[in-house]
Amino acid sequence: MRDKLKAPHCRVTYIGHATTLIEMAGLRIITDPVLRDSLWHLRRRAPNPSDRLLNERPPDVVLLTHLHNDHTDLPSLRMLPQDIPIIAPVGSARYLRKRLKQRIVEITTGDELKVGALRVIATPAEHNGFSPPPRPNVPVLSYIIRGPIVFYFAGDTDLFDGMADIGREHRPDVALLPVSGFGPYVGRGHLTPRTAAQALRLLHPSVAIPVHWGTLSPAGPGWHRWSFLDDPPYAFLAHAAREAPETEVRILEPGQETVFPGCSVVAEEPHRTRHPRPRDGRRSR
Repeated sequence: MRDKLKAPHCRVTYIGHATTLIEMAGLRIITDPVLRDSLWHLRRRAPNPSDRLLNERPPDVVLLTHLHNDHTDLPSLRMLPQDIPIIAPVGSARYLRKRLKQRIVEITTGDELKVGALRVIATPAEHNGFSPPPRPNVPVLSYIIRGPIVFYFAGDTDLFDGMADIGREHRPDVALLPVSGFGPYVGRGHLTPRTAAQALRLLHPSVAIPVHWGTLSPAGPGWHRWSFLDDPPYAFLAHAAREAPETEVRILEPGQETVFPGCSVVAEEPHRTRHPRPRDGRRSR
């Protein structure tokens, strides 16, 4: 562990799929929220902690990596307070503003937003962002969340050379990496347990948390008994031990949390942050 990973603490909760709750410097950041039990042809196969977490305290900001249904779920976003900003890839605002009441803040690769005491930086990803109409085709992002600890949230991505640049420039302490999908096969544009472990050699995090596993599967009898739901993080753990033995892997079941030294989860001031301004200078609707 690096020296800065020392008390006090911050916290990460794995809600399921690509949805995580990062608590740092008095702020709550939720990623790609899927908060309901069904999504199109998919059904949740794990306990859903969403109501409990939202009742404890709502998030302060939402990060969306792209507009695919399993990462931008409109009914889930409508479950969140209307006074929090949603940070989304450039080109998303027109579509989202027509359907949501929250403020939409567009961001593109290289942009940086100040959110309270934290900085959110858009970084690239290797994933096909095509969406059928009416959803627009927008860039697919990953994010650096920089505070006392530096988090890298990969969203949906394949292994790509640019991860080495992210590792060199931002030096993430904690990497949240997808290791599966919602079926027995993982196609192009996604990390597998093996390639996610190879990504650790490029990113050099102190800690890695596998996400995008164990949550959603197609509806129908038998799907919930398939090993593809439960095996990916443990395969990732085994690959990581060979590829990047210096990185600690923490496996969280959906609903579980882990604590990191290095920052506080308690706000010293009222927790609602000043909302970042939209890139185009207009007030979001």
